[in-house]
Amino acid sequence: MLLSSLLLIPFLGAAALLLWPGEQALGRLRLITIAILVIQLVASLAITVQFDPSIPGMQLQEFHSWLPGIGLDYSLGIDGLSLPLVLINAALTLVSAIITRDIDRRPRIYFAMLLLITGAVNGAFIADNLLLFFLFYELELIPLWLLISVWGGANKSYAATKFLIFTAISGMLILGAFLGLALLTGSVDFSITPVLSDRLAMGGQIVLLVAILLGFGIKIPLVPLHNWLPDAHTQAATPVSVLLAGVLLKLGTYGLLRFGLQLFPEAWAELAPGLAIWAAISVLYGSLAAIAQTDMKRMVAFSSVGHMGYVLLAAAANTPISLLGAVFQMVAHGLISALLFLLVGIVYRKTGTRDLKVLHGLLSPEKGLPLTGTLMILAVMASAGLPGMAGFISEFLVFRGSIAAFPVATLLSMVGSGLTAVYFLLLVNRAFFGRLSITPDSEDAIKDARLDVQLAPVAPRETYPAIALAAAIVGLGLLPFGLSYLSETSITALALQSMGVS
Repeated sequence: MLLSSLLLIPFLGAAALLLWPGEQALGRLRLITIAILVIQLVASLAITVQFDPSIPGMQLQEFHSWLPGIGLDYSLGIDGLSLPLVLINAALTLVSAIITRDIDRRPRIYFAMLLLITGAVNGAFIADNLLLFFLFYELELIPLWLLISVWGGANKSYAATKFLIFTAISGMLILGAFLGLALLTGSVDFSITPVLSDRLAMGGQIVLLVAILLGFGIKIPLVPLHNWLPDAHTQAATPVSVLLAGVLLKLGTYGLLRFGLQLFPEAWAELAPGLAIWAAISVLYGSLAAIAQTDMKRMVAFSSVGHMGYVLLAAAANTPISLLGAVFQMVAHGLISALLFLLVGIVYRKTGTRDLKVLHGLLSPEKGLPLTGTLMILAVMASAGLPGMAGFISEFLVFRGSIAAFPVATLLSMVGSGLTAVYFLLLVNRAFFGRLSITPDSEDAIKDARLDVQLAPVAPRETYPAIALAAAIVGLGLLPFGLSYLSETSITALALQSMGVS
């Protein structure tokens, strides 16, 4: 029942919030949600204690026949690929709840949606049945759409609708691939087992794999399927951006490994050179697009497009080192992007703008945001891959494991990594250094500028989560063996299995 607890805790918590009689204050609803998410985090840690890293396959499995006629079973399991993502989901959803403030409309529904999303993400990561995964994958769609469309910015309806359309297409492609597998093989067995040539011809495998790649490519997102992401981030509230970048994008990269590489290893080997090129294009485009941004939040959003391309490169190379790097990249990006969006949200609330042409000198120790600026510098250094931080070890493993297989694509991705330092140094230099001022883009900028600025202090509920994320980023960079200990056996088995049958 340990794995089922990852579903019961958030789902029952969401139901309790929705059915709780009478009106409840925002503070009380937040505390209840935080308590539920702390319990979920404890359950995730209990699973980690029970997990045996020396076993490569699924552990703590639960199975109940549900609808055997269509192949849908309640089948759960966890391995070294899914366990780190379950932990990051529990941690970042808790951060999102803690930093939530000023929800002046329907706070009960807001917190219930957070709980529904984290439960659905848990279900997707631990589902050991293709149709069960799809149910959980789709379950998070409507709650996230509501979080953007109800509690988002001025252009929230447009961003939420675009997100809904893109994600719905993603789900259709994935479901079509799963159902196509049953149709072409004449079986309703939706367990996650490799599909080889003796079961399905190569042409059929490639068609299904392409559908899966496009479906999860939208979710990751990869270029040119990324168009929904910058608008969604720009309009979403800060806690929603933390959840979206830190957790929900990982459904795409997880699906890429679990249902692309693991399910179709032979077809994957055929498409791998093209996938490596796709990864390099995505990395370079995301980096160059980020350089062109003046909105801090859009810059961080485009950086996610680039950094998720590293996971595709690692998966294309399909070596034990590269796949371990993919796991590190998913975890590191979750922590770093969550910290970046949290800090950008603080800047926006204190200054009323995210425009790099307007903000100057926020690092001012007396009247500015010195702690926020310090943490921002740490976060951008981690994202740029500075040694000693989480971004370095993840990128090093990806490049080290991929360069022998795809040297050109890997070198181009390294260029993209270098460009990360460029656009984030532009962000830090423009917004945090110099004289503290907020200079609007007007005809008489000097006259209209706010030069005598005194910014309000940051609330502890935002400072403490930011410090905790920063500590995790440094901790993973200095002590990476904890994550490698959990994942290495499972990831090595996945790589060797897929290489052995390709």
